[in-house]
Amino acid sequence: MNFFNSALGRNITFVRPAYFIISGFSGIPNIKYYYIFLFFVYIVSVVGNTVVMAVIYLDHNLRTPKYIAVFNLAFVDLMGSSALVPKLLDVFMFNHQYISYNDCLSFMFFCFTFISMQSLTLVALSVDRLIAIIDPLHYHMKVTHKFMLCLITFFWIFVNFLILTAVGLLTRLSFCKSVVINSYYCDHGPMYRLGCNDVTPSQVISGLSIAIILWIPLLFIIGSYCAIGYALLKISTVSERMKAFKTCTAHLSLVAVFFLPILITFSTGSKIHPNIRIINLSLTSVFPPMLDPIIYVLQTKEIKESVKKVLKWKKQVQISVISKYYIS
Repeated sequence: MNFFNSALGRNITFVRPAYFIISGFSGIPNIKYYYIFLFFVYIVSVVGNTVVMAVIYLDHNLRTPKYIAVFNLAFVDLMGSSALVPKLLDVFMFNHQYISYNDCLSFMFFCFTFISMQSLTLVALSVDRLIAIIDPLHYHMKVTHKFMLCLITFFWIFVNFLILTAVGLLTRLSFCKSVVINSYYCDHGPMYRLGCNDVTPSQVISGLSIAIILWIPLLFIIGSYCAIGYALLKISTVSERMKAFKTCTAHLSLVAVFFLPILITFSTGSKIHPNIRIINLSLTSVFPPMLDPIIYVLQTKEIKESVKKVLKWKKQVQISVISKYYIS
């Protein structure tokens, strides 16, 4: 306690509130219809990502380094949606806007961890496509199961360390101004701005996290596709170029779904109404987990064929069960 008091100053008492109030969607007209929409989005996300994970697990032909990353993306999409949407609906739909101090920090940790892993998993898939296009002869030597597992494990360790640091720095703040968080969840930025002592460390880690989790991955992906585009130009026939490019379309769609809404929301800044901005930010959190499995099922030949096999197998099982029933 002496440490915190010295950090705050002699005349300020360290204040750790019992709870916070999440006010994000309060006052928005007809917002209950949006909650119904979010519930629908969540159900589609859960079903879609569960199907993708099950198909990759059951089909031995998909036990490749690339699909390790796809499995991880489906997992973080599923867990990210489950960490955010049910709590969001509980807070606003059932007027449970009071959330305890420790629960708020836990809520923040899980939401940021899974969102961060979505971004870095797209980087892992970008590395896979980059090596596959620019060095196809050595692709299977370079992109091995061990390589992909090590890369994703490193991302998990790094993200946990980064988010734990960001959340840990919030515990040194004194919240003597307000306990109202103007967001739809326990958001780091709106929360540290409520601190009445020195918020510089939290401000620095916030800027660093945004750069590491959003802008650096985006720049890396753009750079990798510049290299891929240059490599495709060296292919002599148009048909071969298109064939090679088609292997990247699913990943490009995932990148667009994840980054474009964020870029649009941040670029508009204060030009849009705060309520619209909060809704836009919430959509950037819930849309990618819903659309990612749909994109992979529709645009990836291997997963599409695996889904067809599973459906065909289920149909055959149903027919055999019905036949046995009538015979008996």
